[in-house]
Amino acid sequence: MHTHIHTHACTHTHGSTHPSTNTHSGGLSTSLFIEYRVVLSAHGFLTAPVSTRDTTKVLEQEIPASMEERGMEEVKPSAVEDKAAAEEAVEERVAQEKTEDSTAQNKETEEREVDVEREMEGEVEVVTPCPTESHGLQGTIKGHDLFGYVGIEAVLDQMRRKTMKAGFEFNIMVVGQSGLGKSTLVNTLFKSKVSRKSCSPNYEEKISKTVKLQSVSHVIEEKGVKMKLTVIDTPGFGDQINNENCWEPIVSYVNEQYERYLKEELYVNRKPRIPDTRVHCCVYFLPATGHWLRPIDVEFMKRLGKIVSIVPIIAKADTLTMEERQEFKQRIRQDLNANGIRVYPQTEYDEDPEDRILNDKIRENIPFAVVGTDKEHQVNGNKVLGRKTKWGIIEVENVAHCEFTNLRDLLIRSHLQDLKDVTHNIHYETFRVRRLNESNLTVHGLALSCFPMENGTHGTNGTNGTSDRSESESHL
Repeated sequence: MHTHIHTHACTHTHGSTHPSTNTHSGGLSTSLFIEYRVVLSAHGFLTAPVSTRDTTKVLEQEIPASMEERGMEEVKPSAVEDKAAAEEAVEERVAQEKTEDSTAQNKETEEREVDVEREMEGEVEVVTPCPTESHGLQGTIKGHDLFGYVGIEAVLDQMRRKTMKAGFEFNIMVVGQSGLGKSTLVNTLFKSKVSRKSCSPNYEEKISKTVKLQSVSHVIEEKGVKMKLTVIDTPGFGDQINNENCWEPIVSYVNEQYERYLKEELYVNRKPRIPDTRVHCCVYFLPATGHWLRPIDVEFMKRLGKIVSIVPIIAKADTLTMEERQEFKQRIRQDLNANGIRVYPQTEYDEDPEDRILNDKIRENIPFAVVGTDKEHQVNGNKVLGRKTKWGIIEVENVAHCEFTNLRDLLIRSHLQDLKDVTHNIHYETFRVRRLNESNLTVHGLALSCFPMENGTHGTNGTNGTSDRSESESHL
């Protein structure tokens, strides 16, 4: 009896359907509830007897009336309203996700900008791994990440010592009419007698009937650094009545130096160091007319600008006033742009923003208005290079008088190595590709059939290669 009652009570407690259960109110009927109380009291589960009247009163207080008894209709949501509510909930969720994604992206962008700024300021060294072809990831380890001093920076001292021992070459060509001061300006640049005129004791100034290129070489040593300087002069350029094609000997000379270097590269047994006779820079002298570029100037710079770095300058700029000088420079820049003439430094060769800022300042001042002299004068107790006139001394190295220092800094102090790099990586590389394409052979086949293989001998005909060398050197 006890077990039966316990099971029966549990069954109804869990809400199973029973014939006497009121489904609307969600509770037990009055008769069933009274029966449970009487049975429990008879078996000792309830201490106080319960009357039917009291039980009915309790049920009336505890069991809520159904909606039908309260006279109300149960409102059920329609299917349309359910669908609209679901769509609205989905839209709210999507909008919330978009907002969270946007916030995360903005935060990530701000963190990247902060990292970049701090990296540029040197506060944080960012290690960014990047994929490589042969290995997985490649990172960058900066100074503060090292356990101690390694000594990598010592490679700069090693390179410096090797360069000081071996020295380096620099070949500069000066082109312009006679009487523009080419030899004087070269002597002023290197503060020594390096021009062809200065090195020839019995030199006679006479106009050549044809353009003949002549060169002179010197080894200049300063503070232990040796530089082999070669100055190529072009007497006769622009001095004739008919100057048609007067630039062809100069173009041929530049290409011959590229050809010579290419032959040296294709030898089977190459020299440890190939002699570099390529023209690294061409300084073109413009007469101070104050007008526009002449046709010969345009044609020459158009052709030479494709194979060599050209730096145009206004020679003997002291013959112009400051206003005339600025107007003339502006007209020259307009002519250069209108004719598509490329002069050094070209914008496409700028490697980084720092180089671009420096080169933009140089491009704004091209062509440089210069004055050259190798004579010294006393100015305020100091010896200065200058030209003495009736109204005063024009100081060559005074930026208020001329732009010689800008030219010297470009050619020697800031861009000398870049001039050599542009010559090797741009102009010579263009020539090399063109020559190999013209021959329609591989480098190996070209070396066997056309160029000396070893000690000046050809791979096919066996003739001596000295004739090629003498032909190239005939212009020197």
